[in-house]
Amino acid sequence: MTRDAVVETEHLTKSYGSTRGIVDVSMTIETGEVFGFLGPNGAGKTTTIRTLLDFIRPTSGRATVFGLEPSSSSVEIHRRVGYLPGEFAPYEHLTGREYLDYFAALRGGVDRDLIAGLADRLHSDLAAKISSLSHGNKQKLGVIQAFMHRPALLILDEPTQGLDPIMQQRFHELVLETREAGQTIFLSSHDLPEVERICDRVGIIREGRLITVEDIGSLKTRAARELEIHFATPVPADTFRGIAGVRDVDVHGDVVRCTVVGPMDEVVKAAARFDVVDLTSHEPTLEDIFLTFYGSSAESAE
Repeated sequence: MTRDAVVETEHLTKSYGSTRGIVDVSMTIETGEVFGFLGPNGAGKTTTIRTLLDFIRPTSGRATVFGLEPSSSSVEIHRRVGYLPGEFAPYEHLTGREYLDYFAALRGGVDRDLIAGLADRLHSDLAAKISSLSHGNKQKLGVIQAFMHRPALLILDEPTQGLDPIMQQRFHELVLETREAGQTIFLSSHDLPEVERICDRVGIIREGRLITVEDIGSLKTRAARELEIHFATPVPADTFRGIAGVRDVDVHGDVVRCTVVGPMDEVVKAAARFDVVDLTSHEPTLEDIFLTFYGSSAESAE
């Protein structure tokens, strides 16, 4: 196991007969980071999570959580993990408070003040019967039960689905506070702005295969940026053509527009040979980056 790794997978593969699950997934999640696991529905995010928690067994490869094998140490792993499944289904006949008390008892007791504080932040009515709650209010209960015992690792599968924008912001604040406390968060999502806002690193999974793991800043430096440069006088049409990483060059008199992938150094040096009046760089969002890996097609849910 890599030093400071909370989760580690090596060539992790899960097949469902002739149906694809995940293939050869290798990654490391380090202590104290927020790791975003990004991909559309059906890409393999939930399959990976269920394998880490020993809800299903891999076809090949291996995984460790806290250095422990899920197949032989699932009880110890579950004790130290806070988990919110993608399809959260609490017991409908209980109130929110009864539901949380039940899980607190299973964990040997949880600080009631912490539960009350989480409920207050999320505007969760714990006295109401779960059967009477909207999907979003049920999701709040799921968030509370995942965080309430201060776990060393939080595994959250699409945690903000059903939450309104204000509650999503409260959730993001909670995640960042949790990271500051030294806990680790593994967050599966297809919400690109959410991942960009709160994650330190991101793994992008496509059709069951992990295609990159990088910090968001590094991903952005490799993504395409739209550049627009205004000069004091017209510049030769071939000024920026032939520079590595520069494409779609469009010259109209004293205005040059182009797309740049990678370092900007050569582009800036070429522009500096002339009198630059203005330069605008449209920084890529995580969505732009995502589309470079997925193209314009979207996968459907499994």
